[in-house]
Amino acid sequence: MGRPAERDAPSGRVPPWTGSHRDLRRLRRACRWQRRVATFAALGYFAVFLALTVEAPSVMTRLAPGGLPTGLLLALVQLPVTWLAVLLYEYTARRFVDPLARRVHRRPDPVPHEEPRS
Repeated sequence: MGRPAERDAPSGRVPPWTGSHRDLRRLRRACRWQRRVATFAALGYFAVFLALTVEAPSVMTRLAPGGLPTGLLLALVQLPVTWLAVLLYEYTARRFVDPLARRVHRRPDPVPHEEPRS
């Protein structure tokens, strides 16, 4: 006795919520999640920096440990934050997206290709 999805499917067809369609949906979802996390990490820090610059200029001009103004220190930290976002993107790609892509790539094509007509 098969799974409910297999029993309810018309004969000879796989329901769209199983098989390669399911894998493709999971791959698209993983790619979207990956882009959002990396984007929000980099842009979120930049937005906080801009908000502090506009809303709290006294905080940004105050000296931080080391003698640099806080605003300059936060501006210099943007480069490592961007690199961390890139590293996060790479890590999530290797951990979550690449295995899904390999699974979709290995799956045989459900529709055989027709030979071109002469």
